Amino acid sequence: MNLAFPIEFNILDFVFKGILIGVIASAPMGPVGILCIQRTLNKGRWYGFVTGVGAACSDIVYALFTGLGMSFVMDFVNNSQNKFILQILGSVMLLIFGIYCFKSNPTKNMHQSSNKQGTLTHNAITAFLVTLSNPLIVFLFMATFAQFAFVVPDMPIEMGVGYLSIVFGALLWWFGLTWLIDKVRGKFDTNGILIINKVIGSVVIIFSVIALFGTVFNLYHLPGF
Repeated sequence: MNLAFPIEFNILDFVFKGILIGVIASAPMGPVGILCIQRTLNKGRWYGFVTGVGAACSDIVYALFTGLGMSFVMDFVNNSQNKFILQILGSVMLLIFGIYCFKSNPTKNMHQSSNKQGTLTHNAITAFLVTLSNPLIVFLFMATFAQFAFVVPDMPIEMGVGYLSIVFGALLWWFGLTWLIDKVRGKFDTNGILIINKVIGSVVIIFSVIALFGTVFNLYHLPGF
């Protein structure tokens, strides 16, 4: 896994990793996820989707903050031994995050949304502020950036494409989630939220374990890594 990508830079692989990071950052059923579901159920699908758009805008702020911060330590990271340690830590952080997601109950602080719809812009802005108020998302971006070797020094255009890929991945998640909730509107309840959260947690746990073993046993010499 080459953090610097000095020669063999695969833009399609990089875009795919950005999309995956965007999905991972958006998928957990935190406050904004619950808000998105509530608005989809109470106000309609597009109110739920613009809630996700607001969250995605906030996510990219923290992604930029994380990426710029990590770019200052690339000399440290480019050392093969340090890179190995960082990827191990990234996998462990993802594993802890997956376990926390699986065991958490996002519905315990759930409340009914106001019947007042408000404008789509207002719904997006409130979601942006809700997500922005949770700086812990930085640690999730640090873990995913480290594991996916996402920081590319001295390649601003490529990094710009990467950040756009993160936004696209986040929007893809929110679009799919609101579509699903809208389709099962009559059958969706708090148990549905718990099931989604456990599925997300399980996927993250499985992925982090695979990534951890892949790093430990040096499997990332395969093409594309």
